[in-house]
Amino acid sequence: MKDYEVYSSLKVPKNSKVIVRLDGRAFHKLAKDLDLTKPYDENFYRVMAKVCEDLFKEFSPSFVYTFSDEISLLFDDLPFDGRIEKINSVMAGFTSSSFVINYDADFKKPPAFDSRIIPINDEDILDYFKWRQDESWTNCVNSHGISYLKNKYSNNEANDKINGMKLNEIHELLFQNGINLNDIETYKKRGIGIYRKNKKVVGFNKKENKNQTSYRSYVFTDWELPIFNEDFFRSIGVIE
Repeated sequence: MKDYEVYSSLKVPKNSKVIVRLDGRAFHKLAKDLDLTKPYDENFYRVMAKVCEDLFKEFSPSFVYTFSDEISLLFDDLPFDGRIEKINSVMAGFTSSSFVINYDADFKKPPAFDSRIIPINDEDILDYFKWRQDESWTNCVNSHGISYLKNKYSNNEANDKINGMKLNEIHELLFQNGINLNDIETYKKRGIGIYRKNKKVVGFNKKENKNQTSYRSYVFTDWELPIFNEDFFRSIGVIE
């Protein structure tokens, strides 16, 4: 009967770098059910960061990036021998479970994430994450814009007004009304990154009777990401 399984043997080619992207399913409805603070709910972002840390520790990607309800994981070596069905199903399930555990709320409906695999070349890694970070900025401007307009107009009127505005127009509207997006927290504009860093550890070597310096890696959650560039990804060992 195993022959009846669809795509069970489909694998990512060996030695391929891939991105696994996870997205929250119907999180607009979930945000209403949880009564999240608009335009940004700080607890929601703390939970998403913790979910990303759980994913990093469980599956060992080289870099994780998140904003809103989206998570992108960059892999050099895929788990499950690169089996696509296994990767998508387990990672989506693990992410959903981690979200429930870390949020600790009474959900009206079980939250869920979907998963997709994106093969990627070394030269395209920066472009991918710049694309997602640009989307994070767009999301930031639009979220603050619609939140401001809904404080002045009905929901329908606010939606009609913002739908006809360009990003720079929303930014200017906010600025003219005392909301400077340059002053808000970095993670709201640029997202959150999780990667390994090294820390210096000084210990005493009894055999040689002297202090000895070593370096140990640890999982670092970066709430102050720069605008993505080659130097950043080189510094964390993602590109050469």
